[in-house]
Amino acid sequence: MRLGTIVTTACGWLVLALLVGNAAAAGDGSATVSATDRRAIQGVIETQIRAFGRDDASAAFALASPDIQLRFQSPEIFLRMVRRDYQPVYRPRQVEFRDVVDVDGVPTQEVYVVGPDGQPVIAFYPMQKLADGSWRIRGCFLVRSTDRGA
Repeated sequence: MRLGTIVTTACGWLVLALLVGNAAAAGDGSATVSATDRRAIQGVIETQIRAFGRDDASAAFALASPDIQLRFQSPEIFLRMVRRDYQPVYRPRQVEFRDVVDVDGVPTQEVYVVGPDGQPVIAFYPMQKLADGSWRIRGCFLVRSTDRGA
């Protein structure tokens, strides 16, 4: 797995990039999730991206994990943060799902995204499976990519 430079300098993002890079070096880094769970994970992310496209704060916020919801308190605050800090997933030109990798025991969906500025990034989505079996998004970490997609 090739990782480019970090889009944002948040320490947690650097740690994620290092963990994903180390997982790939140690093995294939693939997470052990069923094909059904992979489809569900991708569906949650696709649905959230579509909600961002409609500026539907409530629908997008509903797909965030309980911890993220607690942190941001309201759909409006959440959408404002996404609009400000996550332009590639807020208004993507292209979205391509890649592998679900294991990052420190957390299934993390890798998504190739071309943002509105034409710049490619890899969006890493750590996921959380709730007690009812549904999946929620625990965050999103953007890493610059030199890849040009499929």
